[in-house]
Amino acid sequence: MPFHEPCSPATLPSKLHVPTPEIHDQSIESGIPVGDVVGNDVAPATQNTHRMVTRSKDGTLPPPRFTISRHPSTFSFSTALQEPQTFAQARKHCAWREAMKEEYLVLLQNHTWDHVPPSSAQNVVGCKWVYRIKQKADGTIDHYKARLATKGFNQRERVDYSETFSPVIKPVTIRTILSIAVSSQWQIRQLDVKNAFFHGHLAEEVYMSQPPGFIDASRLNHVCRLRRSLYGLKQAPRAWFQRLNTYL
Repeated sequence: MPFHEPCSPATLPSKLHVPTPEIHDQSIESGIPVGDVVGNDVAPATQNTHRMVTRSKDGTLPPPRFTISRHPSTFSFSTALQEPQTFAQARKHCAWREAMKEEYLVLLQNHTWDHVPPSSAQNVVGCKWVYRIKQKADGTIDHYKARLATKGFNQRERVDYSETFSPVIKPVTIRTILSIAVSSQWQIRQLDVKNAFFHGHLAEEVYMSQPPGFIDASRLNHVCRLRRSLYGLKQAPRAWFQRLNTYL
């Protein structure tokens, strides 16, 4: 695995990129012709007659969710508060590397795929890492979550998926059950299944490229034949429902 280096400040980048604020043309937003602002030698612009007042115009923009500190001692904490958009960004920080490693080990323990040689008859679906910061009720960080998701838009109907329908519970059903439980003084318990979609079995042959950052060095050209469902597959909700329905 490529993530054997220690989590030290030396692995972090030396500079922090802070995006420049968006520059608005105040003369256009306020409805004042440009010629009256910059001079008579400029052709006047069409007056803005739009009645909508945006939050940027009336000054009621919400405060930033996270603040970025330029102090070196707080650099790693500040940058970790940002959710990476790509694997290249996430691999620079210890917290996200550990989150990806934890998710990858869970996939291996569940025997999610088998490495097989590629062939021209296979429709290989890509994959990517999705990063989320899970917060507690008070806004503090609970944990960092990295999830491997497939690019289901690359799937082909009747090749690597067929039926995709899966029942979904409605809020009115939940309210009805809670109302009956309260009126009858029943005990209410809630069950949360961790990595629920990983438990679904696939009936179709689905092939996926190896996850970024976890490519087997001895099988560089191999692909993953999925045995379990993954997030992003078109039939993943149906596979999970069938597994849960069979168990119940």
